[in-house]
Amino acid sequence: MAWLLLALAITAEVLATTALKLSNGFTHLGWTTVVAIGYLTSFALLAQALKLQMEMGTAYAVWSGAGTAAIALIGAAFMGESLTPLKIGGILLIIGGVIVLNLAGTH
Repeated sequence: MAWLLLALAITAEVLATTALKLSNGFTHLGWTTVVAIGYLTSFALLAQALKLQMEMGTAYAVWSGAGTAAIALIGAAFMGESLTPLKIGGILLIIGGVIVLNLAGTH
């Protein structure tokens, strides 16, 4: 259940961050509302995942890493942002780091 809550938290965070770009500096009320609701939802779900005894380091690494990688890909696919080989390497390093943290957490 904790992993499901974490996945939902990541989804809400990615939605909120995408809306942050679309809000144009909080000048569009609709997107600004999505930002606020998305981040509040994300933090609430992350808190519930932690409450279910998920390790804090693992939860935050997965939440922030997956969110960062997803936003970079969304930016490239839909917002006209660049996706250079160096950025792809960075995304792969993030994913690798999350995997190592997860493996280190299991004994």
